[in-house]
Amino acid sequence: MAVSYKPQLSYSDFRDLKDQIQFQSTEGKIWFGEQRMLLMNLSSLAAFRREIVNSMGIERAKGFFLRLGYLSGLKDAELARKLRPHCSELDIFLAGPQLHSLKGMVKVVPLEIDLDQETGDFYGRFEWIDSWEVEICKTELGLMKEPACWVLLGYACAYTSSFMGREIIFREVSCRGCGDEKCMIEGKPAEQWKDGKEFSRYFKADPIIEELYDLQEQLNSLRSSFQRQEGQYYGIGQSASYNKVCRMIDKAAQGKVSVLLLGETGVGKEVIARSVHLRSARADGPFIAVNCAAIPPDLIEAELFGVEKGAYTGANQSREGRFERANGGTIFLDEVVELTPRAQATLLRVLQESELERVGDNRTRKVNVRVIAATNESLEQAVEDGRFRADLFYRLNVFPVRIPPLRERLEDLPLLAGHFLEKFHAQYEKRTLGLSDKALALCMAYQWPGNIRELENVIERGVILTDNNESISQDALFVSPPPSEPVSIERIDADGNVCVGQAAGKEESWSDHIINSGISLEEVEETLMRQAMEQANQNVSGAARILGLTRPALAYRLKKTGILDES
Repeated sequence: MAVSYKPQLSYSDFRDLKDQIQFQSTEGKIWFGEQRMLLMNLSSLAAFRREIVNSMGIERAKGFFLRLGYLSGLKDAELARKLRPHCSELDIFLAGPQLHSLKGMVKVVPLEIDLDQETGDFYGRFEWIDSWEVEICKTELGLMKEPACWVLLGYACAYTSSFMGREIIFREVSCRGCGDEKCMIEGKPAEQWKDGKEFSRYFKADPIIEELYDLQEQLNSLRSSFQRQEGQYYGIGQSASYNKVCRMIDKAAQGKVSVLLLGETGVGKEVIARSVHLRSARADGPFIAVNCAAIPPDLIEAELFGVEKGAYTGANQSREGRFERANGGTIFLDEVVELTPRAQATLLRVLQESELERVGDNRTRKVNVRVIAATNESLEQAVEDGRFRADLFYRLNVFPVRIPPLRERLEDLPLLAGHFLEKFHAQYEKRTLGLSDKALALCMAYQWPGNIRELENVIERGVILTDNNESISQDALFVSPPPSEPVSIERIDADGNVCVGQAAGKEESWSDHIINSGISLEEVEETLMRQAMEQANQNVSGAARILGLTRPALAYRLKKTGILDES
């Protein structure tokens, strides 16, 4: 629907935007929706801008700050759509100028707006009053030779482009930062500007940065190549606990002994097992992974060690088992504690003698296989319970490696989340803006009982439920958000003052409200009695029943407070 506006505009209520601001002073956090925000003094930003200009030059610095504003505009466009889904096109669009004002960046005065989302037509003309970028120019940097409101301009371009679904470019036609009387901007589709394509280049990565990225990619490619040649593969992680595991598998890989991987379900034991294999001299050989818990007990021997034709009903032909297929390489036995007693005995012989017999066969076959076993429960306890052979345990426990659960290496979570995001972006052919700040904070506070496997599933759910160019919210990640410790929330009241409010997602109880309001117990009692009397039409017996008191007890209190005398 086409919308045309000429002055004077009256903004819709800011309340829906102000309600998104939450201060958690005790936690050191400020939230705007699910975006984490910062309060910074203007002089610090001025010093930073001056340093960027001096080190990069005007043109590159301009591009840097334009892109900074551009990213902010994209985030706010997403928020505007969520907060005003049922409002008019104009009210949704004007959330951007309102957010600009609310964040203390600039006061935006619309002068002319023509927009039609269906056709993509757009024209806008605005006045900027009290731009923060003009202020730092006047106080810190001096007047510029050209318009100076770079961050604000980038924001306007991104916000409007996202809103219209096509590239819209704003230009600052006059700027107080370079001596003009007013800051005025004008916006229209990129192709309607003579230098539209040239200006659009500002929103692309700086050539210097691109070159650095290219060099970094080349370095990573070379490093990956070397790692593949050396058989190095660790998975994803940079935490101290995970690096310790990597150092251990480095040492384990050089030997020939069996390795026992210990850790909870979902910590990535198979990834570590592959790492050991690829790091070893057997890297060119096969890697066979077996989940012992997934094979029926009566078939596990045949699956692992092979079977001869006619060994049992249904064995119509001879076939090799997993150990023979792994000959010259590595076999990974996950959930090894689930092996039957007979399979345990056969496995022990394979480890001791490097030979096996197929089920139903009397011929011994030599195998050269390295065994890596894994379990998510205590093998020592299984030995004590009589479920696992002690001699086999000692054979497997030559080189135990404990893999830490995700809750003990949370510093790796953003890396893992980024990896899974890229995976599912490609799988579902969409691209989100990643986890919102609040969603990431929730992930960092969660205990992850299912570890990395649970994280992968949660990220996949988030990608499925989130549209293109939107941030993944905490609601998209979890069906019901994990419980978290309540925190004190300060909000902005109607006068712009910070006041104590309720925790996000938690309704303030009536008792909390009374205590926070400073009302005395006597005032509460009097209010309740007056309300009960009104409901009972000034009948004392009826009011007593409402309050759960006897008539004499209520009558005494009514006389004491003077309420009965009033009636």
